[in-house]
Amino acid sequence: MKALVYNGPFDVSVQEVPDARVEQPNDALVRITTTNICGSDLHMYEGRTAVEQGKVLGHENMGIVEEVGPGVTRIKVGDRVSVPFNIACGTCRNCREGWTSFCTRTNPTEGMDGAAYGYANMGPYDGGQAEYLRVPFADTNLLRLPPGTEHERDFTMLSDIFPTGWHGTELARQRPGDRVVVFGAGPVGLMAAHSALIRGAAQVFVVDQQADRLALAASIGATPIDFTDADPVEQVLDATDGRGADCGVEAVGYQAHDHTGQEHPELVLDNLIKAVRTTGGIGVVGVYVPEDPDAATEGAKEGRIGFDYGTFFTKGQHMGTGQAPVLRYNRQLRDLIITGRANPSFLVSHELGLDDAPDAYRHFDKRDEGWTKVLLHPGQKAATGS
Repeated sequence: MKALVYNGPFDVSVQEVPDARVEQPNDALVRITTTNICGSDLHMYEGRTAVEQGKVLGHENMGIVEEVGPGVTRIKVGDRVSVPFNIACGTCRNCREGWTSFCTRTNPTEGMDGAAYGYANMGPYDGGQAEYLRVPFADTNLLRLPPGTEHERDFTMLSDIFPTGWHGTELARQRPGDRVVVFGAGPVGLMAAHSALIRGAAQVFVVDQQADRLALAASIGATPIDFTDADPVEQVLDATDGRGADCGVEAVGYQAHDHTGQEHPELVLDNLIKAVRTTGGIGVVGVYVPEDPDAATEGAKEGRIGFDYGTFFTKGQHMGTGQAPVLRYNRQLRDLIITGRANPSFLVSHELGLDDAPDAYRHFDKRDEGWTKVLLHPGQKAATGS
């Protein structure tokens, strides 16, 4: 089958690889109809992770079930499904408590709880930027979707970024009527803003420097803040009569940059602590890693981020972190899409064939104007922009 393979920093290619297949009784084989390029894929693309050469990438996947193992009883051949990026057993302590993003059985990597498709340190699983994907523990992990092709562009966001954005607002303990600040207008940040508005936010500020992404934030009713115009903290404080936002979401991660392009891994955490009011909450869903040899500071190379903990403590704020347990949210978010309450596809800029993926990675990594979210259709031959 064809699949997108990581060869080294800034080098991915579409290659013929061994066919995905049912290997265990509880597996399903999914024919991929849509798979997305995620902002977190860029950490691997840029060589900022320990991902091994030859890895098939792609953790945002959906498709049609082609085959199931003899132990699969709920999912049927022909089902249209969303595949959460978490690979969960469904029976360990963390899974049973709803933390499927920290499954203790699916990742053999030492010191790591939680597994995912096609990602560094998240187990031996190939990704879905390919024609087919093997899904372990299929009855646990797969979410059924209505048959047909309706809402394909929206449903493809259910595997990761829509639940992750929602999770950011949950971690921040957002309540109706809150003013929310989201740092980062990439796909996850825009999904956090969309989620906050659905959840009844009085106002949502979205901080970034990319004009096309800020325009998308404005298109859904959020207030864009360009941090190249002025200090983003001061802009939030000015807009809230000096009080600050009630809560905030960190959707940038460990490669945060200032307006000059200089990397500061603590920058967004510090800005959130300043921009959120006393006793407010912060949800961190931007990726941070235990080890980053190319980091800007010596501490950050070992995963030690020196953020302003003293002010955080003094202000009595709270912070939640970690990857989203997609299964906790995806059914409800699916139904918000079906009923028209949510339309996460607003951020889609390009729909391409799998063969176009290497070029799409280059554009997305450079933050080229207009490249806000790329969907790949392995069955599609010719490239089409949207």
